[in-house]
Amino acid sequence: MVCLKDPLVQKVCDLYEKISGLDSLKPSKDVDMLFTQLVLTCMPPHPIDVTKLCKKIQEMRSNLIRLCGEAEGLLEKHFSTILGSFDNPLDHLDIFPYFSNYLKLSHLEYNILSQHCSDVPSRVAFLGSGPLPLTSIVLASYHMTSTTFDNFDIDPSANSMASRLVESDPDLSKRMVFNTTDVMSVTGAFMDYDVVFLAALVGMDKEEKVGIIEHLAKHMAPGALLMLRSAHGARGFLYPVVDACDLRGFEVLTVFHPTDEVINSVVIARKSPKVLPKHSTDQGFINGSLMISCKCAEIQAFNPLNQMNMIEELAVEDHLS
Repeated sequence: MVCLKDPLVQKVCDLYEKISGLDSLKPSKDVDMLFTQLVLTCMPPHPIDVTKLCKKIQEMRSNLIRLCGEAEGLLEKHFSTILGSFDNPLDHLDIFPYFSNYLKLSHLEYNILSQHCSDVPSRVAFLGSGPLPLTSIVLASYHMTSTTFDNFDIDPSANSMASRLVESDPDLSKRMVFNTTDVMSVTGAFMDYDVVFLAALVGMDKEEKVGIIEHLAKHMAPGALLMLRSAHGARGFLYPVVDACDLRGFEVLTVFHPTDEVINSVVIARKSPKVLPKHSTDQGFINGSLMISCKCAEIQAFNPLNQMNMIEELAVEDHLS
């Protein structure tokens, strides 16, 4: 099998076998060591396109992403429990080993959002906030200091733990709302948001992710912004990859691929107009939605953080004649 000859793929497969053989994915010396090795293996820029690997490796990758998601959830619950034991949990967020990554990622997302949103939104939705909602907390604390964050998670225990983290803060306790629900059951409420954030692990495989994006395209307000996380290169072994083609009903505005310790790519897209004028004959629009071309031009981008080496992808609209 050709793809197994790639040293990177071989290394990932070896780590997958070890990780899948663990009795538990709860934080421990062995778990931490193996996932650290996996991240360090996948972090360097690599030309690999994980979506085009052979079927056997694709199956391994899907399983590995689910294992990563499970381990990440258990890690967040572990540290949320510890933080919840403090009188003022928000004063101790830096005990979480990846807190600095969240600071960088949230700063990046805010700067990208600012390029396409003239006013700071008064209310946003964050889908898949989890037991340790660091993105919402960081954005609300440092960048969107008057915005209300409606956090959605399907797990009631995760929301309970998350609420505990902000309940002692007089400001965030009012602006951080936690809703226990399946986002696929939310419909009309999405019309109330100018910006919707979609966490990387909401939709663990391509079919699930595309289904959620289609649901958002159906129910978000025309012109509203969707900010979601993807992965590029070998990092696609860790998180689901979202292509421009998957964002039917949205106009892709910007994609950034970090090349440092921030693992996730950031994608921002605008909900296309729901209804087109009857005289419109542009075949680039189908059923009232702008159909995004899968062709993307990669160029060196400006650096929104002045400290991170990024690549920006500008989606090219494919207008048929």
